[in-house]
Parts: sequence; structure tokens; C-alpha cells
Amino acid sequence: MWQPATERLQHFQTMLKTKLNVLTLRKEPLPTVIFHEPEAIELCTTTPLMKTRTHTGCKVTYLGKVSTTGMQFLSGCTEKPVIELWKKHTLAREDIFPANTLLEIRPFQVWLHHLDLKGEATVHMDTFQVARIAYCTADHNVSPNIFAWVYREINDDLSYQMDCHAVECESKLEAKKLAHAMMEAFKKTFHSMKSDGRIHRNSSSEEVSHEFESDDG
Repeated sequence: MWQPATERLQHFQTMLKTKLNVLTLRKEPLPTVIFHEPEAIELCTTTPLMKTRTHTGCKVTYLGKVSTTGMQFLSGCTEKPVIELWKKHTLAREDIFPANTLLEIRPFQVWLHHLDLKGEATVHMDTFQVARIAYCTADHNVSPNIFAWVYREINDDLSYQMDCHAVECESKLEAKKLAHAMMEAFKKTFHSMKSDGRIHRNSSSEEVSHEFESDDG
């Protein structure tokens, strides 16, 4: 059917407008990430959701270790090795030794964290199994601030040696606290080993822990 030019133009404009509207409705939205600032994107993808681990323990000065002999450890057995370690350390000391380790006594393990120059714990750590600690004490004539323990070190050839480790605490009280903490850790370890059948049922913690020394002063 013939239509005037004006009507045909209006009809064409109406169809074109309708198609544009349809195209607009079907248009997929652009990803929102395109409109993000680069700094915001970087912040969201790289910020670690983790907390800095804190360690609980006592800051001490590790004096070192020295081999000791014997299998029966009685009161005063660590005096000689501690004097040897103390003399080695005092040869280089000026006025006071800064704490270089953090001693953390746990139920089954003792952790000795090495500190950096800022006094923060590093990834370097020495681990001692509580079950292999034969003796500990905070009673020493050379210094009341020293806490020491005898540890059964197993070598690569499965032989073992008894080493005496010693640390200097800030005070006599701190040394005694470590001795009591070690005793509590030993008791928990003993009861766990007893329940697992690794220790005879008729043994008592008092019988096994007679080797431990803790002077309350």
C-alpha cells in the first residue's frame, strides 16, 4: 500500500527506535572490575588475611651446652657444667648480656626461639622433647639466675649423649618459674605416655620425676 513520504519516514524512525531499545535491553553489563581503581584491585588481591604469630615464653640468654656423664642425676649435678658454661660466657661479656633467645616450655616440647637484633623471634628454633629431659634445676651457686636442664641427645648412629643446657634469666624468680613450668610439662608428658602404654601402669609421676630438682628457696 502506498504511503506518503512523511508517513514512511515516521514509520522507519519508529522501527529504528524500537530496535535500538531492544538492543539496549539485551546489552550485557560490563564487568565491574573494569571500573575499579588499580590500587583498589591490588589491595583486594594481595593483602594477606593473617595475623603475626606471638610467642609466649621467657626471654633468656642462652649460655650453651656441654656434655656431661653419668646416669643418676642428683642435686648439684649441673653445678660443674654450668660453671664451665658461665666462665666461657663471662670471658666475652662487658656489663650485661642481652637476651638472645625465648624459652617456651610446653606440655611435650621445649622450644628455644632465637631472637634477632630487635629482640623478635626468628624462624630458627631448637626443639627439646620433654620425655628426653632427665633433670632440671634453678639452684646454682655460680648464679641464682641460671636455669639448666640435662637432655638426652640422640646421634645419627642412634647412640646418645647427655648434654647440659643452661640459660641466664633476668632474675632468680624467673629461673624458678622455669623450673616449675618444666616440672608441670614433665607431669603432663608422663601422664600422656602412661595412658598410651609407653610407661608401666604401676609407675607414678613421683617415682619417675625424682630426678627433677626445683628449689623454691
